[in-house]
This record gives sequence, structure tokens and C-alpha cells, in this order.
Amino acid sequence: MEFETINKGYNSVFKPHQLSIGIVVPIENYGNNPIPTLQHHLERVKLIENLGFKALWVRDVPFHVPSFGDAGQTYDPFTYLGFLAGQTSKIALGVASIALPLHHPVHVAKSAMTIDQLSNGRLILGVASGDRYDEFPAMNINYENRGELFRDAFEYIRKSQDNFPALENNHFGNLKGHIDLLPKATAHKIPMMVTGYSQQSLEWNAQYGDGWMYYPRNLYQQQYQIREWRDLVEDQSQFSKPFMQPLYIDLQDDDDFRPQPIHLGFKIGAKHLVSYFQHLQDIGVNHVAINLRFNNKNIEPTLEDLAKKVLPHFYSEIKQETTR
Repeated sequence: MEFETINKGYNSVFKPHQLSIGIVVPIENYGNNPIPTLQHHLERVKLIENLGFKALWVRDVPFHVPSFGDAGQTYDPFTYLGFLAGQTSKIALGVASIALPLHHPVHVAKSAMTIDQLSNGRLILGVASGDRYDEFPAMNINYENRGELFRDAFEYIRKSQDNFPALENNHFGNLKGHIDLLPKATAHKIPMMVTGYSQQSLEWNAQYGDGWMYYPRNLYQQQYQIREWRDLVEDQSQFSKPFMQPLYIDLQDDDDFRPQPIHLGFKIGAKHLVSYFQHLQDIGVNHVAINLRFNNKNIEPTLEDLAKKVLPHFYSEIKQETTR
């Protein structure tokens, strides 16, 4: 089964039986501090686009929660992506992920469709139920209701992409079909990737999401989950749907350095990283978002090594350029 054709970002990042590679922003080492410096952030975003990485990913972190230990890129994700949309031309702009219960869906929908228009269809919207408890009472939102709020917000965003949408019995408000939300997406919808389970069943995610983001697991467990996901998708959709995951890496100068576990990833050499990515591709992973937070090597040489030693194994266009 083929993936659905949606917008430029989704179509370029997700291809059946192929692995693509992106980078999580901020593109820096901040392992010893929950708050990144964001130095050289724009130069590095432009660099990853020029090197051939398929997507950049920003996160939705409304509050710095010290007990969680990571403030993300600190900037508002939509404001930041609007800025980056004007500074880039081809790289997909991903959000991993908007915590839907913490936002009114009309603002999410309008922001997402605005960025999709300004970037000529490069937005991929990851969505989640939210997992930082402290953020919920700070916004007077019931943490225990986040699953229901997620579903209502998801439905609202989907409906808002219709012309003069109608929607009733929704926590966030009713749409009567007499007002419209503009702009509309460049395609028939904004691609929405569900993160984890988001307090839903996997059946619900397979039916309504445009793909699934899940966390790194051992290859056997990840293969089992992907197979379960794809079986459910096949029962409910005329299209297959992609699977993606993040991965923290600490890339070593020694290409033969064998992988050693770190938080949600590996300290690893390039040859073993290529082998690991090939295994991920074989089990059905369609995209990996690399996070360099714990990378001890300077960032620019790390990105250049990844582009030279890893990307050509997965992108035919880069392989052709490197063999000329």
C-alpha cells in the first residue's frame, strides 16, 4: 500500500519501505543544561537543509519545568517555524509535537495552515496529549481529561480545514457552518502525526492519524509495534501510514566505534549507525529525527559527517552526487 499524497513536506519525508533522516532543533549540545543557548541556530538550520536532511523538528514546551529537565528550543513552535519558513526553501518543517489539550484548536489550526501556506506546503504537524503534569494546573486544565481533550481538539482541527465547517458537542466550541477559518492548507488537509498513544487506543490512532511517532525501542519490540500498527491501518484505510521515531546520538570520530547506550539512543560510530538505520528501514521505520543534545563532538563536523557517511546510504540523489 502507498502512503497518501498530502503536502510537499509529508510527501518528501515519508516514502514506503524507505528511511529518511531529519534533525531535532535546537541543533546543539546542551546535555548539562536544560535550557539551550540557541547560538548559531539559524546557520545550522540552513546547513542541514543544504546537506540534504529531509526535515527539522521543533517541540511544543509551553513552560520550563525543571523536574523534566528539558526546555526544548524555548521559542514558540509556530512563531519559530514561521520564521524558519522564510529562511528555508525545501526542508520539511515538523512539530514534534503540539500538546493539543494545552491550546485552543482554532489557534493551532490557523497557525498550522498559515505556516503550511508560507512554506509552500512543508508543514508536518505532530500532535500529542501532553505529559508534563505541571503545565496543566498552570493553565487551569484538568490533566486527567487530556485524552478527551485531545480527541476533541483533533476533531476540531480536522473540521476547521473544511469550508465553513460544522461541528457540535465539542469541548472547545461549536461550529455552525456560518463562519470560516482562513487560510486553508495547501493540500486537502494538514498532515497530523500522533505521538505515542496520546491517551487513545492504537486503533483510534491508526484510523484518524496520518502517521505514528513512537519512541526508540529494541528492534524486535519496534518491529512488533510497527507490524501491529500497519495491520490496523490496513483494516481501516485505503492508504498505508508512516512510522517515525527520534534517536539521540553521540557520534564518534572512530567510524567503527560500537554502540553504547545513552538516553533514548547511542554513543556510536558512523558505520554502526548506518547498519542500525538499515535495520530500522528493514522493520518499517520511515523517518528518524536525530537529536544531538548529548553529542560531544562539535556540531558542524557532526552534521557534515552524517551527511557524508550516513545519508548517501539512504538517499539515491546524494549517492549519485557523491560518486560523480
